[in-house]
Amino acid sequence: MRVLFIGGTGVISTACAIAATNAGMDVTLLNRGKTRRAEPPPAVRFIQGDIRDAAWTRVALARETFDVVVDWIAFTPEQVALDMEIFGGRVRQYVFISSATVYEMPAERLPIVESMPRANPSWRYARDKIACEKYVFEASTKGFPVTIVRPSHTYDLGMLPVRGGWAAVDRMRRGLPTVIAGDGTSLWTLTHNEDFACGFTGLLGLDSAVGEAVHITSDEALSWNEIHETIAQAAGCALVPVHVPVDVVASIDPEWGDSLLGDKAHDKVFDNTKIKRLVPGFRATIPYARGAEAQIAWYTADPRRQTVDSAFDAKVDRMLERASRAPRDAAGEPRKGASH
Repeated sequence: MRVLFIGGTGVISTACAIAATNAGMDVTLLNRGKTRRAEPPPAVRFIQGDIRDAAWTRVALARETFDVVVDWIAFTPEQVALDMEIFGGRVRQYVFISSATVYEMPAERLPIVESMPRANPSWRYARDKIACEKYVFEASTKGFPVTIVRPSHTYDLGMLPVRGGWAAVDRMRRGLPTVIAGDGTSLWTLTHNEDFACGFTGLLGLDSAVGEAVHITSDEALSWNEIHETIAQAAGCALVPVHVPVDVVASIDPEWGDSLLGDKAHDKVFDNTKIKRLVPGFRATIPYARGAEAQIAWYTADPRRQTVDSAFDAKVDRMLERASRAPRDAAGEPRKGASH
C-alpha cells in the first residue's frame, strides 16, 4: 500500500511514519524539509516542496499514485479544499488530521465519544479544525473517501506536557514554585506517540474507516496536579505547587490562556471503543509515569536540550505575585479559575 504523508516529521506523524513503514507500507513524505522531529526509517521516501503551492504540487505529483493520503498540516478549509482538488478521484482514502479540541466544552458527559457536539468558541485553532471537518464531511457525502482522526494531547520524548517545557522542570529542580492553573483537579489524557501510531496505522487503507471520525487516545486520565507530580518525581525533586486562577494566567500569558479556556481547563476523558472496534487489539500501553521518566532521561542525556527561557520565568513570577493578592477560600486556594 502506497501512503503519502503531507508533513510527516512532527511529534505524532514521525511515529506514524515509522509504524507504517514497519507494517510494510510504502511511505512517502511531502514537506518543505525545514523541521524534523526524529530520523525516519531509511525506507521512507522524501519529496521536498510546499503542498500549498498548487502549481508546483500538480507537476510534482503528476505521475505519482497513492492509495492513502494523510494531511498532517491542514488547518483551514482552504487548505483542505486544495487537497481535494489535487487528490480527488486519485486515492482510496484521504485522512484529515483534526483535533480533540473540536468537542464542545465542558463535555455534556464523560467519557467523550466521537458523536458529541463540536463547538469551541474560545480557541481559533479549534474553530478552524471544526470548519475543516464540516468541509470534508460535506465532501464525503459526494463520494470523497474521507477519514477524520482526532488526536488529543500526544507527546514524544521532547514534548513535556506542562507550560514552559524543560524550563518548568528547571524551576522544580531549583525548588521554585510551579504554577498550576486553577485548582489542578481537572482530568487530562496524555497519549504517547507510539501508542497513537499503533491505532492510526491500523486505519490506513481500512475501508470501514472511510466516512468515519475517530479519536485515538490513551485510557489513562490524570489530574493536572498528578501530571506535575509525576514529572517532579521523574526529575528527582519535590514539587512546590501554587494554584493560580485561570484569569490571572490568561492576563499574563494569553496563548496559555487560550489553550486553557479552549481545551486544558476542562475534563478530557475519552471513550476509545470506536478505534478499538476498527483496529482490533489496539490499546495504549505506555502510562505517563513511564513516559515522564523517558522524557527526563532524554533531556538529561544532552545538556543542549535543557533550554531555560528567562521570559517564561518572568511570566511565572508575575503570575505568582498577582495570585498572592487574589482572594482565597478557607483551604487557602484561589476562589476563581478552572482547573488546568
